[in-house]
Amino acid sequence: LRPGARARRLDEEASGTLEPACTKGTVPKNGLSTHSSCLLKNALFISNLFFTVMGLVVLGMGLWGLITKESFAQERIGHIGTDPMLVFVFLGLTLCLLCLMGCVGSLRENSCLLRLFSGAVLILVAAQVLVAIAAYSLQDQIVPVLRSGMLTAMVRYQDDLDMRFITDEIQMNLQCCGADNYRDWEMNLYYNCSAPGVQACGVPASCCIDPLENGTVWNSQCGVGAQQLVEFSAQSVIYLGGCLGGIARWIEQNKQLIGIVGIALLGVQILTLIVTTRLLDNIQWSKAISSQHILPKPGMVERSRCAGLVERAQVGDYYSRLLGQSIS
Repeated sequence: LRPGARARRLDEEASGTLEPACTKGTVPKNGLSTHSSCLLKNALFISNLFFTVMGLVVLGMGLWGLITKESFAQERIGHIGTDPMLVFVFLGLTLCLLCLMGCVGSLRENSCLLRLFSGAVLILVAAQVLVAIAAYSLQDQIVPVLRSGMLTAMVRYQDDLDMRFITDEIQMNLQCCGADNYRDWEMNLYYNCSAPGVQACGVPASCCIDPLENGTVWNSQCGVGAQQLVEFSAQSVIYLGGCLGGIARWIEQNKQLIGIVGIALLGVQILTLIVTTRLLDNIQWSKAISSQHILPKPGMVERSRCAGLVERAQVGDYYSRLLGQSIS
């Protein structure tokens, strides 16, 4: 270009009315605008920050449960591997680490962290889909597993506070008693009819129809001797049906809600995966522009308050070249 034409072109590029020239080839305009990139970063950061806090809450609940039960004491540390509170600790820690990776990766535009985050989310989505398929295919084998777990909890009812809490909550909320019926409590050492204590041939208070005695005082002895009663007499005192049937009825009544919640959670994870992938593509596109020395419009970046490091570097490179061409 002639000196006058070059000066006019530089003025037009600086004002944003003309597309900047490319000094080393061209790159397809398949990247996002700065505003869209900012929205993606903020959305990914805020969502991951929210789930990081949720993970900390779950982790705190698990640690609080372990500390309250003195599970770290020397005489109990050998049985900590079977403590249900470890489930909360594991879930909370996993959620914290995963979402913290997404937070830092989106905030710093770190491609490595974002790839690790998207890979972990993809693995989680695939695992959940496989678990759902396996649960549907093996639904006939789920009942024996639930029965075994329920009977184990009943046997350890007095010795494990977690098992007692879970069993009581299931029996009170589902209005049931035992796994198949109330006579399953015969398996418990203390509720066995041959036991010497006052609880012999009884059931826990959570099996009682009215354990609070009309809502006033908790009567822990309301189930004493219930196994000795015939069903006609026992039905006015305790729940006769087992909890396996109660669980099946609850699932049948709430299957639509369970499906909606499951699909919503899976949809959030898939949407997060899409946003992360799009942000990664935009970061790679910006790096490609920078590596090929394509001069971007300065106004596109200056109008955004959350321009990334790559975009600010492009603007600096643009003005350096602009100054060098003007001097020459």
